Amino acid sequence: MSSFNMGERFALFLSQLKETNAGLDFYSDFEKIGRNVDEIAFSLNTLNYLIGKDDIRSAVAVVWERDKKAFDVMDILIATRKKNRHLFLDAEQRALPIQSLYNSIDGVVQFLEGTGLAEVFRQKKVKDLVDYVFGVETGLDSNARKNRSGFIMENLVAQLLSNAGIEFTEQVSSRSFPEIESVLGVDQKVFDFVIVRPGKTYLVEVNFYSGGGSKLNETARSYTDVAPKVNSVPGYEFVWITDGQGWYSAKNKLQEAFAAIPSIYNLTTVGEFVCRLKCEF
Repeated sequence: MSSFNMGERFALFLSQLKETNAGLDFYSDFEKIGRNVDEIAFSLNTLNYLIGKDDIRSAVAVVWERDKKAFDVMDILIATRKKNRHLFLDAEQRALPIQSLYNSIDGVVQFLEGTGLAEVFRQKKVKDLVDYVFGVETGLDSNARKNRSGFIMENLVAQLLSNAGIEFTEQVSSRSFPEIESVLGVDQKVFDFVIVRPGKTYLVEVNFYSGGGSKLNETARSYTDVAPKVNSVPGYEFVWITDGQGWYSAKNKLQEAFAAIPSIYNLTTVGEFVCRLKCEF
């Protein structure tokens, strides 16, 4: 195939990339948000006692006597996760874990006053901490959208394969194929899909990028290296299904990959791959 034809094909591929693969359920996972809130709802209801109290220290002391463990959930009140280690500088400029403040009444009061939550409680700017945390969790869940975009893409491909009656296995390590492992060497991979057809096994990677970033260049570079190695093994073929207008920011690297990987598809052309698979049955 001439370089001119390759250039035309790549230009067409770029023109087909979609701005999003998201449905309305992409933006917030309310089922997960609800679970997260339910897990700490008892403690949050206990901390509701602090709302409207002018003397925060006395109110903290009352809760401390009843259930001092309730203060362990305070990370979420400032939109952080307890599983992550967050630090603050004390009066002596020492970096200390925020969670260390939850070990005493004085520490809890320092946390509430220092973060500004004490004044929020005094002025009743929050009416109920369970509802408040539901909102906080919804905001934090937006950080998971980048990962959800990839999951949506995988689900779309899985649905296409299932609808066509094509069997597949998901998340398969290259170690499952000694001949592939030998050509990849230390570059062990976990393939999103493995499709076994008569005479050929397809190792498939799937992703979607709505925004730019260094990850796109790394992905294109990695697959440009992996694909020829996989394709050099008789009976195996590397397939890449990708989409998203984030590729506009890394189109040079994508073009290099496009030239090096014979089987590269987007959401517009993936049907061609499905047709190939059906014809091989």
